[in-house]
Amino acid sequence: MKLHLANFAQQYIFTGYGEGYVLINQTRYEKNLIVLPDHLIEDWPVLSVQELQVQHFESLLPHSPEIILLGTGAQHKFPSHTLLSQLTKLGIGIEIMDTKACCRTYNILVEEGRRVAAALLI
Repeated sequence: MKLHLANFAQQYIFTGYGEGYVLINQTRYEKNLIVLPDHLIEDWPVLSVQELQVQHFESLLPHSPEIILLGTGAQHKFPSHTLLSQLTKLGIGIEIMDTKACCRTYNILVEEGRRVAAALLI
Protein backbone atom coordinates (compact mmCIF):
# COMPACT_ATOMS: atom_id res chain seq x y z
CA MET A 1 0.00 0.00 0.00
CA LYS A 2 1.22 3.50 -0.79
CA LEU A 3 0.86 6.28 1.75
CA HIS A 4 1.00 9.95 0.84
CA LEU A 5 1.49 12.73 3.34
CA ALA A 6 3.40 15.95 3.90
CA ASN A 7 6.72 16.90 2.36
CA PHE A 8 9.26 14.35 3.58
CA ALA A 9 12.36 16.33 2.61
CA GLN A 10 12.82 17.36 6.24
CA GLN A 11 11.57 14.30 8.11
CA TYR A 12 11.21 10.55 7.83
CA ILE A 13 7.73 9.30 7.04
CA PHE A 14 6.32 6.06 5.71
CA THR A 15 5.43 6.26 2.04
CA GLY A 16 4.35 2.64 1.65
CA TYR A 17 4.45 -0.87 3.05
CA GLY A 18 3.84 -4.44 2.00
CA GLU A 19 4.65 -8.02 2.90
CA GLY A 20 8.18 -7.99 4.34
CA TYR A 21 9.06 -4.33 3.74
CA VAL A 22 8.30 -0.70 4.44
CA LEU A 23 9.05 2.38 2.36
CA ILE A 24 10.44 5.41 4.15
CA ASN A 25 10.75 8.51 1.97
CA GLN A 26 10.45 6.14 -1.03
CA THR A 27 13.39 3.98 0.13
CA ARG A 28 12.67 0.29 0.73
CA TYR A 29 13.67 -1.33 4.05
CA GLU A 30 13.38 -5.08 4.65
CA LYS A 31 15.04 -5.35 8.06
CA ASN A 32 13.83 -4.35 11.51
CA LEU A 33 14.42 -0.69 12.25
CA ILE A 34 13.47 2.30 14.38
CA VAL A 35 12.17 5.48 12.77
CA LEU A 36 11.95 8.92 14.33
CA PRO A 37 10.97 12.10 12.49
CA ASP A 38 14.63 13.14 12.19
CA HIS A 39 16.58 9.90 12.67
CA LEU A 40 16.75 6.28 11.43
CA ILE A 41 18.23 3.41 13.38
CA GLU A 42 18.71 0.68 10.78
CA ASP A 43 19.17 -3.06 11.36
CA TRP A 44 17.54 -3.03 14.81
CA PRO A 45 18.90 -6.29 16.29
CA VAL A 46 15.64 -7.89 17.40
CA LEU A 47 14.39 -11.22 16.08
CA SER A 48 11.00 -11.49 17.77
CA VAL A 49 8.56 -9.76 20.10
CA GLN A 50 9.25 -12.41 22.76
CA GLU A 51 12.96 -11.53 22.96
CA LEU A 52 12.46 -7.77 23.39
CA GLN A 53 14.18 -6.26 26.41
CA VAL A 54 14.57 -2.71 27.67
CA GLN A 55 18.13 -2.65 26.24
CA HIS A 56 16.63 -2.80 22.73
CA PHE A 57 15.07 0.63 23.35
CA GLU A 58 18.04 2.36 24.99
CA SER A 59 19.20 3.88 21.70
CA LEU A 60 15.94 5.87 21.71
CA LEU A 61 16.50 7.60 25.04
CA PRO A 62 18.74 10.42 23.71
CA HIS A 63 15.95 11.27 21.22
CA SER A 64 13.36 11.75 24.01
CA PRO A 65 10.32 10.24 22.29
CA GLU A 66 6.92 11.01 23.84
CA ILE A 67 5.71 7.62 22.73
CA ILE A 68 7.05 4.48 21.07
CA LEU A 69 4.88 2.68 18.54
CA LEU A 70 5.89 -0.97 18.42
CA GLY A 71 5.03 -2.64 15.12
CA THR A 72 5.04 -6.38 15.74
CA GLY A 73 4.97 -7.61 12.15
CA ALA A 74 1.96 -8.99 10.30
CA GLN A 75 0.25 -9.98 13.55
CA HIS A 76 -0.49 -8.00 16.69
CA LYS A 77 1.64 -9.57 19.46
CA PHE A 78 2.37 -8.32 22.97
CA PRO A 79 5.84 -8.20 24.55
CA SER A 80 6.37 -9.25 28.17
CA HIS A 81 4.73 -7.35 31.00
CA THR A 82 8.21 -6.89 32.49
CA LEU A 83 9.34 -4.92 29.44
CA LEU A 84 6.23 -2.75 29.46
CA SER A 85 6.73 -2.03 33.16
CA GLN A 86 10.39 -1.10 32.66
CA LEU A 87 9.57 1.30 29.82
CA THR A 88 6.86 2.91 31.93
CA LYS A 89 9.39 3.45 34.74
CA LEU A 90 11.63 5.25 32.22
CA GLY A 91 8.71 7.55 31.43
CA ILE A 92 8.20 6.21 27.91
CA GLY A 93 4.73 5.34 26.69
CA ILE A 94 4.39 2.44 24.31
CA GLU A 95 1.59 1.37 21.99
CA ILE A 96 1.65 -2.06 20.40
CA MET A 97 0.10 -2.80 17.00
CA ASP A 98 0.81 -4.66 13.79
CA THR A 99 3.43 -3.03 11.57
CA LYS A 100 0.96 -1.69 8.99
CA ALA A 101 -1.10 0.10 11.64
CA CYS A 102 2.15 1.34 13.18
CA CYS A 103 3.18 3.00 9.90
CA ARG A 104 -0.17 4.76 9.52
CA THR A 105 -0.29 5.90 13.15
CA TYR A 106 3.31 7.16 13.05
CA ASN A 107 2.59 9.34 10.00
CA ILE A 108 -0.45 10.89 11.68
CA LEU A 109 1.50 11.67 14.86
CA VAL A 110 4.44 13.13 12.92
CA GLU A 111 2.08 15.37 10.98
CA GLU A 112 0.67 16.57 14.33
CA GLY A 113 4.22 17.52 15.36
CA ARG A 114 4.50 14.80 18.01
CA ARG A 115 7.87 13.36 19.06
CA VAL A 116 7.19 9.72 18.13
CA ALA A 117 9.35 6.69 17.45
CA ALA A 118 8.26 3.65 15.43
CA ALA A 119 10.12 0.45 16.35
CA LEU A 120 9.33 -2.07 13.62
CA LEU A 121 9.62 -5.80 13.30
CA ILE A 122 9.31 -6.27 9.55
